[in-house]
Formats: sequence, structure tokens, C-alpha cells
Amino acid sequence: MTGLLLALQFFTSIPVRKELPLGKREVTGMYMALPFIGGLIGTLMFGAAWLCTEMLGMGSFLTAVIVVIVGIGLTGGLHVDGFADAGDAFFSYRDLQKRLEILEDPRIGAFGTMAIVLLIAGKIAIVEELIATGKGNVPLFMVVPFLARAVMNLYFVSIRTAKEEGLAHFFQGKLKKGALYGWSIGVGILVLILMGSLLSDFGLPAILLGVSIIGLLLYRLWSVRNFGGVTGDLAGAFVEGMEALLWFTIIIYI
Repeated sequence: MTGLLLALQFFTSIPVRKELPLGKREVTGMYMALPFIGGLIGTLMFGAAWLCTEMLGMGSFLTAVIVVIVGIGLTGGLHVDGFADAGDAFFSYRDLQKRLEILEDPRIGAFGTMAIVLLIAGKIAIVEELIATGKGNVPLFMVVPFLARAVMNLYFVSIRTAKEEGLAHFFQGKLKKGALYGWSIGVGILVLILMGSLLSDFGLPAILLGVSIIGLLLYRLWSVRNFGGVTGDLAGAFVEGMEALLWFTIIIYI
């Protein structure tokens, strides 16, 4: 329960006004709960889509805008902020140390602004396509954010931190990495199997698994090459990018 509350506290905008311990057990539990937080967010986004289309009679574009806003609101813009900071840092084309300094800067520059605009526009287009074509359903809305966060866990524990300080370094030092590895792989595969059973189609889960693995390996290599490791912003950017990649894969496949 403590891990779940920590996940809500650190990774969503849902208020948890309680001081919680941050030992190895609790922090590991927090990351174990993170995929389920993603599933909850996806379910609420589907609920917003259903409310707008079925109850209020809205069109697919306006519904998509509202659904994306709900998703950003539920995370408090945490991952979107990481995506913007990663864009600013990477496209600065500066040396490693300067890129890390840009990641820490709370201000958003031109490249970060463009990254946010492209990300949000892309997500609206994807959600609009799902709604307009009837491809979006509860299992898919749950699985995509769930799987993105499960794979993010694997990314986070399989790479060194870029800095010897900061929240990412603190959390990584508190993790029971072996337990999180096994848990994230196990629940990720389980949810794909369940999705395949519900949809009576195991081709899509297999493709999503392959896309997730390739995306993880490429992003991990990119992070080491350009930043020397992982930071909280890069982990957040990973979630956003992986969600978009998985949704795009679903649109192409279905």
C-alpha cells in the first residue's frame, strides 16, 4: 500500500498528503506500482472519451483534445516536462555537462517548446484516429500506459544515472533491482497475454512486445551516448515517447 501511495504522490497529480517512508522496500514498491498507475490513467482517459462521445455527443477531434488534457492533468505534466527538457538539452548540441545543466534548468527553451507542441499535437492526432475509427477500447487504453511504464522500469534499472545526485540517483540507489526486473517483465508479459485473450488476437501483443524491446534498447543507447545515463527527465520522456510509439503501432496494425 505504501508503494502505491508513493507512486500516486510522485507520479500523479492525485493529492496524497501524507509523509511516507522512502526505504528500499517502499521505493521498490513504488516502481512496482507504477505500471498499475499507468493502467488507471489510461482507464480514466477512456472514461473521458466515452463521456464526451456517448454522453455529450462531441466530435472526435474535440474529444481527443479533452482526453489528452485529462492524461496530462493526471500526471501533473510530469512526463511532458521531461520530454520538453530532453528536447532542449539534446538539440542544444552542447557538450555532455552542458546538456545535463540544461536538463536541470526549469525554464523551457525554443526546442523544448517545439517538442511539447509536436508531442501534444501527435497525441491528439493519435487519439482522434482511435476514436474516429473505433479502434480505441478499454483494454488498449489500459495496456498502453501500463506497458510504457513497465518498460520504463526496465530502462531505469538497466542504466547508470547520469549524475551522482538528484532524485533519479536517490531512487536508483534505493531499488531492489532484481525484484523490479522480474516484476516488470512478469506483469508486462501477463498484461499482454490478457489483452490478447480479451481481443482474441495474440499477434498485436507480440508486436507490441517486440516494439517495446526495440524502443527500450535504442533509447537506452541514445541516453548513454548523449547524456551518460538516465535522469528523471529522460525517464519521463521515455514514458511519453513509448506511449506514442505503442499507440502508433496499434493504429497501423488494427
